[in-house]
Amino acid sequence: MIFVVSGPGGVGKGTIVSRLRERMPDLWVSRSWTTRARRPGEPATAYTFVDRDLFLAHAEQGGFLEWAELAANHELYGTPWPEAPPGVDVLLEIDLQGAAQVRERHPEAVVILVVAPSPDAQAARMRARGDSEEQVQARLALGLEEERAGRELADHVVVNDELDRAVEEVAGILSRSPRAPGDEAWPYSSRR
Repeated sequence: MIFVVSGPGGVGKGTIVSRLRERMPDLWVSRSWTTRARRPGEPATAYTFVDRDLFLAHAEQGGFLEWAELAANHELYGTPWPEAPPGVDVLLEIDLQGAAQVRERHPEAVVILVVAPSPDAQAARMRARGDSEEQVQARLALGLEEERAGRELADHVVVNDELDRAVEEVAGILSRSPRAPGDEAWPYSSRR
């Protein structure tokens, strides 16, 4: 099964996914590629950090399940084709553009939209992780449209107002999601 945790910047997607990894070790969590620089204090394993030329060459070779360029800062983000073991659920932490691409390729994917309890809380989270004020304002403006589009795309909406509660809610969604007959989690060992 493919699960997508998505939402605007600063809503806590990464923190929720990190807690899910600890709690549900049988999930296979993808590691996205990005052309942006590492934030202060961000672990080197948060993304595969690459330059623009390498990213675009990989995209041209069909190496991504989904990828997009963020218009606000021209940074590229992409999810390589998962190489999960057979029978393991795949969890993707990606933006709304990527979630829409995954849903187009895999309509059975379960999309979970994470939203902040308020724009002020979202801005505070972005500032705490080191985003500049310019980035915060650009992402807040984009976030309004992303949340509207995300509510149309998502199967579930989770408000990240209290982290432990939000993690519990997402874990419950993952545990309860029904599988289609014959669905054995991530069934693809190669690109489709």
